[in-house]
Amino acid sequence: MQAREAAIEIVRTLRGRGHQAYLVGGCVRDLLLGREPADYDVATDALPDEVMKIFPRTWAVGAQFGVVLVPIGDDEACDTNPQSHLHGCIEVATFRSDGAYTDGRHPDAVRFTKDAREDVQRRDFTINGMLLDPLNGDEVIDYVGGRADLAAKTVRTIGDPKRRFSEDKLRMLRAVRFAARFGYEIEAVTMAAIRGLAPQISVVSRERVRDELTKMLTEGHARRAFELLDESGLLREVLPEVARMKGVAQPPQFHPEGDVWVHTLLLLEKLPENASPTLAWGALLHDVGKPPTFRIAPDRIRFDGHVEVGVKMTEKLGRELRFSNEELEQVSALVENHMKFSEVTRMRESTLKRFMRMPRFDEHMALHKMDCLSSHGDLSLYDFVKAKMEQTPLEEIRPALLVSGEDLIAAGYKPGPRFKEILSAVEDAQLEGRLQSREQALEYVRAEFPAER
Repeated sequence: MQAREAAIEIVRTLRGRGHQAYLVGGCVRDLLLGREPADYDVATDALPDEVMKIFPRTWAVGAQFGVVLVPIGDDEACDTNPQSHLHGCIEVATFRSDGAYTDGRHPDAVRFTKDAREDVQRRDFTINGMLLDPLNGDEVIDYVGGRADLAAKTVRTIGDPKRRFSEDKLRMLRAVRFAARFGYEIEAVTMAAIRGLAPQISVVSRERVRDELTKMLTEGHARRAFELLDESGLLREVLPEVARMKGVAQPPQFHPEGDVWVHTLLLLEKLPENASPTLAWGALLHDVGKPPTFRIAPDRIRFDGHVEVGVKMTEKLGRELRFSNEELEQVSALVENHMKFSEVTRMRESTLKRFMRMPRFDEHMALHKMDCLSSHGDLSLYDFVKAKMEQTPLEEIRPALLVSGEDLIAAGYKPGPRFKEILSAVEDAQLEGRLQSREQALEYVRAEFPAER
């Protein structure tokens, strides 16, 4: 069963039991925009206990706030991850009004209500505050002016923006993300509230901040998102390392486009929708080491050691943002290796093959291409590596090793640190085509690394 069909069936079932029920929130917005919603939410006057009695399989993941998850048909994905309705569940929320938000995320108390109008008043933005009746010709019920703001391409809070943002500080980042995603403007009073409250974004967990930033980077409008982060004052609060790129000049012979910030924005502009998060973060942070290493030398502006500094900064930031080890390793690798393309035509064959077989090398290629197109525009090194990869069979880039540590022991070598040096030298010779067989490799070892007597 499709998500929309499941949500409509939930509405129909609730109505059949005498309750009010509507589609609500982002799915209504997306349907009005002619987009396929990523997920569907239902709002009802049925209490959580009533919802759980009506539907045979449910998860009360937020019942204290009136939120119950109902699986889509027989989909068992919700069983394994009921924390997210993006995984096979529809979120069914009871109409409510909220008390104070002393933790800046959740209301201290909620009061369930029978009034849909009262429920939408506590939601974040007008474009997300509409109801839709799928059983009555998709009638839109709009108590907050959401349709007018959709037409005006405006992101505006429902009610007082200071209050809405004080309730959940993450809403400030969400305002930026929605404005970037849809190409909208943030309404003036709403933007003024963000600027005033921006320092308070620090109370939001770094994981939640990371997730919003990752969405901004991968939804296809990363440049606009980061321009709005800068204009709103949020950038210097959530990513001060990136904010410091502004005004850091670069040598015009290599970077005619302008400073480090302008260069980075041009890369973000080239990130496609649904870019991998690691490529997106790599694009954002590839030059993060330039501001602290900037110096004016007699010949030109220089950034000595900016790659090494950038890797350390990326690792620190990644830990703060709670990246997974795998994600952080890849983002750091992108930062660490983005300058190595300048050496590819001078690399030994073995070095180039080792370079090309790095994990997810396609992301290194994509970053280099964006980097070039966002500066001097010369793609000759990109084309060189691309041609080399197309001409070189995979088994030559990552061949089966000719000798192993066990072979060395059998040949009379004592295990120790020297093994790594020997095996690496053999592999280099193999990658360069100088060795084709195990016998040749062992002969090479005996000649170049005599066994210790």
